Amino acid sequence: RLFINNYDNMARITSLIFIATLSSSSAFTPAPFGKPRHLLPVLHGSKASDDVVLQSAYATGTLVEFSDKNRIHAGKITDIEYKSNGGARYHIQDTNGKKFSIADKAVNYAMQIAPNDQKRLNELFAEFASAMEESDAQLRQDLDISAEILEMAWEETLEGDESHELTPKSLIDLVHSHAASSIDTYKAWKLLRTDMAHVLFKEIKDHGRVVSFKAKAESAVEAAKRTFCTNPANSEDDFCWV
Repeated sequence: RLFINNYDNMARITSLIFIATLSSSSAFTPAPFGKPRHLLPVLHGSKASDDVVLQSAYATGTLVEFSDKNRIHAGKITDIEYKSNGGARYHIQDTNGKKFSIADKAVNYAMQIAPNDQKRLNELFAEFASAMEESDAQLRQDLDISAEILEMAWEETLEGDESHELTPKSLIDLVHSHAASSIDTYKAWKLLRTDMAHVLFKEIKDHGRVVSFKAKAESAVEAAKRTFCTNPANSEDDFCWV
């Protein structure tokens, strides 16, 4: 009888150890490899089982150049909302108080306001809107970058690092040897998108937005310049006399 009792006790102990081992191993079993982890906030879509990652969005107060109904506008982001698929949508107000509602992809350029510039936001907004309206000649004059200087910047970029890319900020630094202000950066971006600049540089996009400019090969520039300068509309451009 003592043997039987001891046997029963041993069986119970063995069972408890087995159960404890299973519980312990399951508690420390890693999650399946590759299972996505949401590092951004999520928005639950129409299907209860779906978690939609919110699109990275510009902050309220950001000044933007955007397209709406085939026209270019300057505005300030006043509010952000997210669609059920996680896409960002902005509420915009221009300098005249007119309101717009646009998708993120409609933003061409964004100028975020530094904390120390918040007090002069209205002044910057007016400058930004004015810069958007400037002609090619006005941009060159404001930035003190003539057609000849821009062509020299192209040569420098072509002979530079392997990427052969130029950004609006690096253009200002290359030409004037100082850091660009936020407004001058926008003006340089606009200058590099003009027809004349397209002779020298190719636009590089990231997520649909133009972020940098790649220097074209010399042979491509010669052909493009010939086409540009034979256009009667450009015959008086300084670029054609360099």
